[in-house]
Amino acid sequence: MTDLLRSKLSRRTVLQAAAVGATGVSPALRTAVWAQGSDKPEKEEVKIGFIPLTDCASVVMASVLGIDKKYGVKIVPSKEASWAGVRDKLVNGELDMSHVLWGLIYGVHMGTGGPKKDMAVLMNLNHNGQAITLSKKLADKGAVDGTSLAKVMAADKREYTFAQTFPTGTHAMWLYYWMAAHGINPMKDAKVITVPPPQMVANMRVGNMDGYCVGEPWNHRAIADGIGITATTTQDIWKDHPEKALGTTAEFVKKYPNTCRAVVAAVLEAGKWIDAGLVNKNKMAETIADKAYVNTSVDVINQRILGRYQNGLGKTWDDPNHMKFFNDGAVNFPYLSDGMWFLTQHKRWGLLKDHPDYLAVAKQVNQVELYKQAAAAAKAPVPKEMVRSSKLVDGTVWDGKDPKKYAESFKIGASA
Repeated sequence: MTDLLRSKLSRRTVLQAAAVGATGVSPALRTAVWAQGSDKPEKEEVKIGFIPLTDCASVVMASVLGIDKKYGVKIVPSKEASWAGVRDKLVNGELDMSHVLWGLIYGVHMGTGGPKKDMAVLMNLNHNGQAITLSKKLADKGAVDGTSLAKVMAADKREYTFAQTFPTGTHAMWLYYWMAAHGINPMKDAKVITVPPPQMVANMRVGNMDGYCVGEPWNHRAIADGIGITATTTQDIWKDHPEKALGTTAEFVKKYPNTCRAVVAAVLEAGKWIDAGLVNKNKMAETIADKAYVNTSVDVINQRILGRYQNGLGKTWDDPNHMKFFNDGAVNFPYLSDGMWFLTQHKRWGLLKDHPDYLAVAKQVNQVELYKQAAAAAKAPVPKEMVRSSKLVDGTVWDGKDPKKYAESFKIGASA
């Protein structure tokens, strides 16, 4: 056995011991209870895709800590290269589930993000923790936030290129919303390209883009490498916004409901473990920084998960609204209004030609009852309402009550 392998096995043992400490009972002892009778998972080995991002952590830690065993399943994390690849593998069954963009799941379900297939959101994985990075070259010209970016773009007319990670995904919607809130029409005033998250920094380094929206750690990495600055965080666009989902196909949910409940319960418990304190967050950062997962240095991950931010221009701050994985149960419920919001933005930006039945689609996609059952197994609280109200950066309030009116209320969109 090599020293490296011994080290990895030793770390896994320590982490699993930590999980026992957090939950109070050995995962092995509880497996027998969960995995018997009608609740027994139909499929015990579950291949779950992930993209190298900090917010894959609860899926990865559910496996590394052995929490999955407690619920009678074995999570096999599968590192993927792009969101388009995740989409294709979910649709063709190569992946059972994935850490995935909400907007990707809704895009495939509606046929706007690839081949149309009925899809499912099992749970929300995290709130907050993404950002918009502008190039250092652009910052040197005075573009350091939305207002100054608009001024620079108006004064220095040229083609400006910005990147998001998937056309119907969360990062595309945060980027468009933020630009429009500052008077920039992303459809007319800029060129927008799609780049996989781990390739953002390299592309900015060689001058392929002026800015991008992506998850961590690829915003902090740009600062560490001296090539970009953080213009805004996504929690400043929408506090406690939905970000990644645990997604699958509707077909998989119908065929393996117990498996889905077991995985959701395990991931819930892993999220709770991560959010339990500084020690656990640092252990998580050490784990997912590994080459097998995010493949970066620990210090690029561990600052922003603790809310310690810097913008690359000398400003530092502590942000209480940093990335959360559980937050006393507030994070993970698949709110119908969260799904509906993405549909309103897809309509706003011309991805949907007509208004869908917003509520009906959200009820189809979001597996609310299954989530409630899994939450009960993991002893996680659930909200009383299936919609929530939020105020976004431009002052508009989203409450899910009249999605058609909301979608048509914006001055800047695909047709304006």
